[in-house]
Amino acid sequence: LKKRSLQLMTENQRATEFAVYCIENVAVRLGCSGYDVFLELQRTDGIRSFLYPSYPTLHTQGKDYIVDEVLEYIYRHNPDFQPGKASEEVQL
Repeated sequence: LKKRSLQLMTENQRATEFAVYCIENVAVRLGCSGYDVFLELQRTDGIRSFLYPSYPTLHTQGKDYIVDEVLEYIYRHNPDFQPGKASEEVQL
């Protein structure tokens, strides 16, 4: 049943699901919240300009490789990134 439902997903839906997977696994690696990683990728336009365009290639790779690539993107765009700092600056 799950396989059939995945076939019905659009390419954009699959890319969005992949982006969430990336964000959550980067957060696990860094020991922070997914929200911290999401905020940093939003700030650097990484979701739209990196994760979505990279989906066709990256989704075929292993989790460690994917996380390494996302972290490389983050630190290339913000060498001073510190998990937790971005979410502290957001006023809810």
